[in-house]
This record gives sequence, structure tokens and C-alpha cells, in this order.
Amino acid sequence: MNHLKLLIGALLLTASQTVMGQGAKNIVISEVLTGNTSSIVDEFGQRKAWIELENTSFSTYNVRGMFITTNRKVLDESLSAPERISLMSMIPSGDERTAMGARQHLLLFCNSNPTQGKLHLDVQVPDSGEVWIALYNGNGVELIDSVSVPALTTDYSYARQDAKTWAVVEPLKSTPGIENAAGAKKQTGVDKFKERDPYGFAMAIMAMGIVFLCLALLWLFFSVFGMVMRHVDTAKKVANTQPIKPITKTVEKTVEMAHKTGNIMQEGLEMKGIDMEVYMAVIGLALRQYEDDVHDVESGVITIKSKDTDWDDEYSQMTHWHDPFRPSDHNAPSIPKAPELH
Repeated sequence: MNHLKLLIGALLLTASQTVMGQGAKNIVISEVLTGNTSSIVDEFGQRKAWIELENTSFSTYNVRGMFITTNRKVLDESLSAPERISLMSMIPSGDERTAMGARQHLLLFCNSNPTQGKLHLDVQVPDSGEVWIALYNGNGVELIDSVSVPALTTDYSYARQDAKTWAVVEPLKSTPGIENAAGAKKQTGVDKFKERDPYGFAMAIMAMGIVFLCLALLWLFFSVFGMVMRHVDTAKKVANTQPIKPITKTVEKTVEMAHKTGNIMQEGLEMKGIDMEVYMAVIGLALRQYEDDVHDVESGVITIKSKDTDWDDEYSQMTHWHDPFRPSDHNAPSIPKAPELH
């Protein structure tokens, strides 16, 4: 059980270091000024050499605990982590400015005393001459970024133009704490979109809008398609109704007879030795057959009209059941009474 706990702990530690390492790699050295006589001043009004860091990502990363050094001895791989850390200056914690947001810059004052402020480092940067500056991760082993700064004239800075290009910048063009004006990076459309939407809310709304738009277009398409199909079915039903069916058959029969007649006449013209009266008789028979076929086409509709036949009149149909001598019958003949017998 203890071995399992140790294994899980090691995996979690490795994963956390990997995540932190990936975030740390987004921090780069952006600009360096070694001889400061007219550039920015610190909170005490003093002008010191400064190093500018930039967060190139679109997420926040805290650089506290990372190291700055100008001593090339740290490149010796035989050094242990503590030995290497002893040759560096650590960026202290306790200042909210070390939590660098997306595309933000952080200015660190060199040749200073950490007691003067959280952003003051005791790393030594010469006023003139070349200097190598390196940024190490908090483990003191992983090199994050480095730059070899050439000898600079007073108040000139050395600024990053892009991922691999640096340039010397005039005093009035140095930009401590903001995007480098001399080598401002050309942002792509994706970069601008990420900068304006760091949390992805606009992307989510846009994606949902596209999905709903596609669904609406599909609904509209199938609605129109269904309407067209319903009209087609209705037209077929109307075409197959009885009043139109005889007309349709008549047209079909007419086309058929015309085709037969045309064939007979064509054959007659090709066969010149036969009397034309034969063809005239055939044409007459064909027309007669056409007339008979047309009249034989019935609509199939049976119409029944009512007619009063007085079949239920009791007086007219069943007079033999009536008394001809009833008093109410004035037209009945009078019959003499039989003589009385005494």
C-alpha cells in the first residue's frame, strides 16, 4: 500500500512539474537596458539597469520563484541544483505584479538590493560590455530563456523583434513595461481573437450560433421540400381523377392513331406500285376505329336522378279495396233496393 502511495505521489509531482514547465516556457526575456541615465526610474527615483519579461501566452502565469542570472557557470551540467541556484537571483513572492496576465510585461531592476522592493534583484549587469542573461525555472535546472546582450551605448536597449531576432533600440524608442515598439509583433487574426476573448466565451457563443443556424437551414430546406412533395402528390391525384382520365386516354389514343397513320402513309409513298385507294381505305378504317375507341371510353360515373312514379299512392294503385257505395263517393252509380218480402 505504501509503495502505491509513493507511486501515485511521484506521478502527481511529475505531472505538476510538467504543467508548470509548459507554463514557464511562455515567459521570455523581452528587452534589456544596461546603462540607464534617462530611462525609467524605480519607486525611489533611482535609475537602474532593468530586464523586461513578457508572458507570450493568453493565460496568467506567476513568475515568483523563477531565477535570473548573468553567470555562465550555471551552464555547467555537473552542478547540482542547489549549487546552480546559489549563482542566481530569485524573483521573490509577495508582489501581485509577478502574476503576469496574457501578453503582460514585468520590469525587474538589476544591480539593486531585494530589500528595496519585490522587483529589485541583486543580479549584476555591467553598464558597458557584453552580458549574458538567463531565465531559469523554479527548480533551478530548466533553462527557460537566455540572450547575449552586446555592448550598449548609454540608454540604448536591446529588444526582441520576434522569436529569434533582436535589435538595438534608440533611447526614445525603448519601451519598458509595454510591447516593443521597434519590433512589435505582427498578430494574426487568431492571436487578435484570443487576445479579445481570453476565456473563450465569444468562441462558445459563435459555435452555438453556427450550430443553430445550420439546424434552422435544415428545417427550412426540409419544410420547403415537404411542401413541394405535397403539391406533387396533389397534382398526381388530380391527374388520376375520373373527369381527366378520359381526356388523357383520348390524347394517348390520338397520338397512337396519328403515329400509325403516319407510318402507313410513309410506307405508301415508298411503295409506288400500289393503288392509293388502298391507303385511303386503311386511313378511313383507322379513323373509324379511333372514333369507336374514343366513344367507348366511359367516365365510370353513374348518375341517378329521382323520379316520382306514384307507386305508393294507395288510392290510385289499390282502388279495388275501396267500397264503391260509400256515401262520400258522389260519382258511384245508384243501385235500387231489393223488394221487401212480406
